[in-house]
Amino acid sequence: MKIIFLILLMMAIAIGKDKKEITVLKQRIDSVLNGSKGTYAIAFKDLRSGMRLYVNERENFHAASTMKTPVMIEVFKQSHEGKFSLDDSIELKNEFKSIIDGSNYSLDISDDSEDGLYASLGKKETIRNLVFKMITVSSNLATNILIGKVGPDNVMKTMKEMDLKDIQVLRGVEDGKAFEAGKNNPTTAYDLSVIYEYIARNKSVSSSASEEMIDILRAQKFKNMIPAQLPADVKVAHKTGSITNVQHDSGIIFLPDGRKYILVILSKNLSSNKDGIKTIADISKIIYDFVVE
Repeated sequence: MKIIFLILLMMAIAIGKDKKEITVLKQRIDSVLNGSKGTYAIAFKDLRSGMRLYVNERENFHAASTMKTPVMIEVFKQSHEGKFSLDDSIELKNEFKSIIDGSNYSLDISDDSEDGLYASLGKKETIRNLVFKMITVSSNLATNILIGKVGPDNVMKTMKEMDLKDIQVLRGVEDGKAFEAGKNNPTTAYDLSVIYEYIARNKSVSSSASEEMIDILRAQKFKNMIPAQLPADVKVAHKTGSITNVQHDSGIIFLPDGRKYILVILSKNLSSNKDGIKTIADISKIIYDFVVE
C-alpha cells in the first residue's frame, strides 16, 4: 500500500508541475497575442512527455493551403491500397469541375505560388512529383489534379476514419461558384494536430508512407513562420497556408536530441498577413524555448 501511495503521490506532483509549467507557457504566449490583432488558435503537444497546450483549438478557420496535407494522406492511402502507383503519370490539365453545378473552371497562373507546371500542360507528370509540388511550393494546379484523382469525398472519409470531424476538404482550389455558395474548406488547430501526430508516430497509412510524407513536408520552401527563429539543427516538417488576412503553419518539429513535438498555429481577421507571419514565428520560438529550457 505504501508503494502504491508513493507512486500516486509522485504522479500527482508531476501533474501539478506540468500544469504550472503550461501556465507559464500560456502567459508567455498571451503576452504576444495581446499585442496582435486577429484571432489565433494553437495546438502544441510534446510527443515524449505528453505535455500539451491548446488555445481556441476547436474554432473553425478557413484551411487555406493546410488542406493539402489531408490530400497528400489520401494519395498515399490509395497508393498503399494498390489503386495506383506514386510513379504513375497523370496528364496535366488546367480544367476542373465546380462542385456546385459541374461547370468548368480553370486556375489563373498569377494566383498560384508555383507556375512551372503550367508550361507543361498537355504533358504528363508523376503522382509523386505532383504531391511534392503540392506540399513544398503549394502548387494549386497540382492540388486540383490530385483531388480529381483521389476524390474529395474519399479525403473526407479518411479524415472521419481518424475521428476528425471539423477538417473538411469539400472542393479544389479557386472553385469560384463554391466559394460564393460558402462551400469552403474549414479546419481546426486540433484536427490538424491529430493528423501530424499520426504522421509523426508513423501511423498514417503505413510506417514507410509516413516517413516519405515527413521527407516531403521537411522540404517545405516557405519557412518564414514556425521554422523562422529556430536553430538550424532543428528540423521542421510542415505545411503553411495563406489567404488575405489569414496565415497558418502546421507540422512536426524534430529536435537534435531525438525529441519531437507537434505545433499548429492558425490565424484569421489579421490587420495584415505580415503581422500574422511575425506573430506565428514569435510564438513558435516561445514554444521551442519552453521545450528545451
